[in-house]
Amino acid sequence: MNTRILVNFFWKAFWFGGLAGLIASFFIRPEEYLTYMSPFDALELLGVFLFFLALGLTFAAVSMTGFFAYLFVNRMGLNLFKGYWSTVQVGLVVFVLFDLIYFPYRAAEGDAAIYWFILIAAAMLVIGWVVAKVKAKETNSTAFVPALFFMIVFTTVEWVPGLMVDSIDYAWLMVVPLLVCNTYQILTLHRLPFVEKEPKKEQTSEAKSKKEQNRKA
Repeated sequence: MNTRILVNFFWKAFWFGGLAGLIASFFIRPEEYLTYMSPFDALELLGVFLFFLALGLTFAAVSMTGFFAYLFVNRMGLNLFKGYWSTVQVGLVVFVLFDLIYFPYRAAEGDAAIYWFILIAAAMLVIGWVVAKVKAKETNSTAFVPALFFMIVFTTVEWVPGLMVDSIDYAWLMVVPLLVCNTYQILTLHRLPFVEKEPKKEQTSEAKSKKEQNRKA
């Protein structure tokens, strides 16, 4: 595989995550921008832009690290569990969705209603399901479970630091870049040209004839 293609793949994922975090900040923390809009302070406003962009890029880097880990875990799972690996992945998806509801609700100690955590888990399931369906449609049906596993289990694991902070805003600012990066990576991986195209026969024959002419000369 061409190294340039791989670098370009992760470079795009990196900036998609950064831009996703920046755009999300407009809706999640608008007061950070409004503070410097009246009176207008261009320098401070630029600082806020750069801060949220850097935050998004940081979470994008976390996503890419998680993607490398997923590729390793998926290969190890196939070797270890053989034909049962899909069943194991489904079980882990169910377990993680349950954890997304139970543990944050207990940590909230009654400060938030349980239906909020059910909605979060449901949203994660819907997003993962849609991405997995697209992946299966573009490749084959066997790709559905691994894609669902990656989108739910690995996104949640990457999101753990965001779930542990006191501010819910930063939890949302973290999950948006993670979802964008993970979606891009899982849906783009199969489009990468892992095998370089062989030169056409015509080009090969022309090259050989040129070599023969050079030898005669």
